[in-house]
Amino acid sequence: MNSSKHTELANHAWSVADLLRGDYKQSDYGKVILPFTVMRRLECVLEPTREKVAEAAAQYEGQDIDPDYWLRKASGHSFYNKSALTLKKIAADPQNAAKNLQVYVGAFSDNAREVLDKYEFSQQIKRLGNADLLYKVIGKFTDLDLHPEVVPNHNMGYIFEELIRRFAEQSNETAGEHFTPREVIKLMVNLLIAPDGDALTVPGAVRTVMDPACGTGGMLSAAEEHIREYNEDATVEVYGQELNPESWAICRSDLMIKGQDPEHIAFGNSFSDPGHGREKFDYLLANPPFGVEWKKVKEEVEYEHKNLGEAGRFAAGLPRINDGSLLFLQHMISMMKPVDARGGGGSRVAIVFNGSPLFTGAAGSGESEIRRWILENDWLEAIVALPDQLFYNTGISTYFWILTNRKSRDHKGKVVLLDARDQFQKMRKSLGDKRKELGKQHIVDVTRLYADAIQVAADPEHPLHAKVKVFDNEAFGYQRVTVERPLKLRFEVTEETLAALAAAKPVQKFADAEAFVAAVRTLLGSSWSKKSDALVALKDAVVAAGLLWPSGAPFAKAVRDTIGVRDPEGEVQAIKGEVEPDAELRDYENVLLGEDVEEYLKREVHPHVPDAWIDHTKTKIGYEIPFTRHFYVYEPPRPLAEIDAELKALEAEIQVLLGEVTE
Repeated sequence: MNSSKHTELANHAWSVADLLRGDYKQSDYGKVILPFTVMRRLECVLEPTREKVAEAAAQYEGQDIDPDYWLRKASGHSFYNKSALTLKKIAADPQNAAKNLQVYVGAFSDNAREVLDKYEFSQQIKRLGNADLLYKVIGKFTDLDLHPEVVPNHNMGYIFEELIRRFAEQSNETAGEHFTPREVIKLMVNLLIAPDGDALTVPGAVRTVMDPACGTGGMLSAAEEHIREYNEDATVEVYGQELNPESWAICRSDLMIKGQDPEHIAFGNSFSDPGHGREKFDYLLANPPFGVEWKKVKEEVEYEHKNLGEAGRFAAGLPRINDGSLLFLQHMISMMKPVDARGGGGSRVAIVFNGSPLFTGAAGSGESEIRRWILENDWLEAIVALPDQLFYNTGISTYFWILTNRKSRDHKGKVVLLDARDQFQKMRKSLGDKRKELGKQHIVDVTRLYADAIQVAADPEHPLHAKVKVFDNEAFGYQRVTVERPLKLRFEVTEETLAALAAAKPVQKFADAEAFVAAVRTLLGSSWSKKSDALVALKDAVVAAGLLWPSGAPFAKAVRDTIGVRDPEGEVQAIKGEVEPDAELRDYENVLLGEDVEEYLKREVHPHVPDAWIDHTKTKIGYEIPFTRHFYVYEPPRPLAEIDAELKALEAEIQVLLGEVTE
C-alpha cells in the first residue's frame, strides 16, 4: 500500500470533522475520530469469525462458567464482540443509535472495551446523540474499509499515526510531545539491532522489546518487523507503557490486531507507576517527550532516589525538575538484562534526546552525575547527531544515544560520536515542523558508517573520516577546580566606610552604637596599610570617647569588612594563620580528568596571577559531551574587499531601481 492510499484512508476518517464542526471544537475532533477508527478496525478484523463467536456465546449463555477463553478461541484473536449488531445496522436505525451503540460497545471483550473507555467513549456517544450527529458519524465509518486484507497491520499503523498527528496539531501539543516519523524509527532500530544480526538468525530465537514511552506503538512495530527480517520464525514479544490515554488505546488495539498480548502495554506514568515491575528486556528503545517537567511525580521519584539507592532506578542522580529525559534513560537502564559469566545476556538501549542531556548541569549536578554513572560503567556505545526539522511538532536538533552492557571488544572503554546532520532530503511538502526526511539511502549509509565507525575513525584517508570520532570514556570527564586568590585590603575611614560600619548588624546591636560610630568619625580621612595599625587607632578613638571596645568575632569581622577596602597592593589577610581567599576574585577552571591540576595551575593560571592557589576541598568531578564542539569546522570570514564590492553592487542596483521609479 503506497503513501497516497494511507493519506486517502486517513482523509476519509478525518472528513468526519466536517460533521463535527460547530458542535465540537477543533481540538476535540480526535476524541471522536480516533475511537471510531479503532472500533471500525476491530469490527473489520472480527468480521470473518462473527458467527462462530455468536454460536459460542449462545452455547455458554446461562452456564456457570466464564466463556472468555472459548470466545477468544472462536474469534481467532485475543478480543471479540458477542453482539449481533454491526455499525452498519446501528446507523440504519437513527432513533436507537445511541442505545444500540452502547450495547455494541458493551459486547466487546474486557480488554477491547477498556481501550474504548480510555477515550471516554460513552460521553462522546451521549454528546453526538444530543447533537443528532451519531448516526451520521457511524455512517461515515461504515464506508471506511479497514479489513486486514485491504489494510495490513503495518499500514494500519501509518493511518493511526497520521490521525494522531493531526489530532496533536489540532490540540496544539507542546514541542516535546511529538510523534516519531517512520524513517527515523527505521534508522534507530537499525542501530539498535544490527550488531546482533547473526544471533537473531538462530532458529527458535526469542527476543523481548520494551518502550517505556510507547505512544501509538510505532517503535515497537518497527523493532518487531526488523527482527523478523533476520528471522521470520523468531518469537518477538513487545512491551510498553504510555501515559496518554488515546495513544495507549491505539497501541493496545494495534497489539490486539496483530495477535500480541495487549496486557503487555501498561497504562500510567513510567516513573511513579512502572507497569512491568522488575522485568528485563533484550532491547529497549524510546522517544520520550523533550523538556517535559516531572513535578507531578516529584515525591515518588525523590523517595526512590533517597531511600532505595542502588536497589532503585534513580540512585545516580536526579535531573532538574523541568526535564525528565534522563529519568527515562535511568528507568530503561534498570531494565537491562545482566551479562552472565560467559558473556551472554545483556541488553541494548536506544533513546532519542535533544541536545540538553549532553551537557546541561555543572559538575556535581544531577545531570552530570547521571552521565558520570553511565560512562564510568562503560554503557554508552555511541551518540548519533540527526538533522534538525525531522519531527512533526518540533524542529529542534536531536540525537540518538545507543547504550549496551555488552559492548564488543573494540568498543570497550570507548564512545563513538557520529555526525549524521547532513544525511537528509528536503520534503516536497512540509508536515507541521517536519521539513526534512531520511531517504532510504541515508538510512543505509548511516547504518553502514555506524557499523564501521571504529575503523573509519582510525583511517584519516577514509572519505567519511571527519564524520566519526572515537573517544575514551574518560575524555568526557573533567575536574571542576576552584581557583582562589588572597584577600588584600587597605584600611580607611571615609563617609562610605563609616556608613557601612554603622549599618553592620554587630555594630547596631551594640548598646552605644551611635556613640561608637561618632568616636570612629573623629578619624575621618585616615588610612592604614595594615589591619593591626587600623585597629589600634580605632580602639584609641573609642576609648578616648569613654567607651569600651566591644568583644567577639562577629564584631571584629564587621569592623574589618567595613573599613577594609580591596586593594591589589593591600595587606594579605589571614584566618588562623591561613591566607584568606577573596570570594570576589574566586574563579573556576575545568581541567581534563586525569590531568595534574597543580601543573595546570602553573601552566595556565600562574603566568597571569602568581599568587593563585587551588582549594582541593571544593574540587568536583563532572561529565559532559560537547558534541558540536568536536565537529566544529572553522570557516574564515569573507574578505572585506569581497563584501565591499557586493555592497557597492547592491547600491548601484538600488540606484537603478530608484531611477526607474522617479521616471
